[in-house]
Amino acid sequence: MAESNFIDYVKIYCRSGKGGSGSAHFYRSRLNPRGGPDGGNGGRGGHIVVRGNSQLWTLLHLKYTKHIHAEDGQGGSENRKTGRDGQDIYIDVPLGTVVRNSETNEVIFEITKHNEEIILLEGGRGGKGNDFFKTATMQAPRFAQPGEPALEIWAIFELKLLADVGLVGFPNAGKSTLLSVVSAAKPEIADYPFTTLVPNLGVVPYRDERSFVMADIPGIIEGAHEGRGLGIRFLRHIERNSILLLIIPADSDDVLKEYKILLNELKQYNPQLLQKEKIVSVSKCDLIDESQRKKIASKLKNLNPCFFSSVTNMGIAELKDIIWKTLNKYND
Repeated sequence: MAESNFIDYVKIYCRSGKGGSGSAHFYRSRLNPRGGPDGGNGGRGGHIVVRGNSQLWTLLHLKYTKHIHAEDGQGGSENRKTGRDGQDIYIDVPLGTVVRNSETNEVIFEITKHNEEIILLEGGRGGKGNDFFKTATMQAPRFAQPGEPALEIWAIFELKLLADVGLVGFPNAGKSTLLSVVSAAKPEIADYPFTTLVPNLGVVPYRDERSFVMADIPGIIEGAHEGRGLGIRFLRHIERNSILLLIIPADSDDVLKEYKILLNELKQYNPQLLQKEKIVSVSKCDLIDESQRKKIASKLKNLNPCFFSSVTNMGIAELKDIIWKTLNKYND
């Protein structure tokens, strides 16, 4: 089921490789029983590297991964041979993944591009062998440098969906139905609240083979920023959308009140969300007549709401035009 396959939060213990120790070896042979120092350097420990992968959509592949250890570097050896570097470990994640320190909750970095690579933990440097320390006044150092220790962290990997358009509205506002009509996505649809328990992404075709990505975010209810309903678990996905499409159903008891609640929940969760471009729309317009439509428009005056029906396709083309124009407002 989609509910069990959409994983957007994992916590993993990560440890880089420790550096290999330098060698304190001295050259010995039958012809040269008292040769000088020839100990080589230790190899570098493996890095833990996080890499963006546009083919991944969830963190499902990391669900059962609790510990990730990079390989330790090998020690140096005779004849000034440097130890082999430890193998790096790559953690592939979907675009839009934020990595946090679980103890401080500090954001370490985020991955937004395909094949973007960021080192989460550097492997320890290899120690120097005794050959490195020989000088004119110290020709036979009997010591070598140990490798640097490994680094470790409990890291939180948190996915925030990247999409052009985020659908925001109360449960059962018609978000999933709209996504199923304008894209090839097939979200679960039913006439009861919280049908959508996981975000769904769909690619919406537009004119001249252009397209944009739309995200169906699980419904918001009053108090969501405090954890009510599906709470902040999915509010974070709204942060990573270029524009927000606020959807208010035509059969709402009070369209203006619903609009204000949506804005307040966004503001309480993250005030910066109010700075995003927003489009106000009214769904399920097949349920109302022209006079009711005018009444709703008067209540939402100055918001220029777009009326549409996913059932009859009324206003769908106009809605896509508005979305495309808004997305490209600053690119003209």
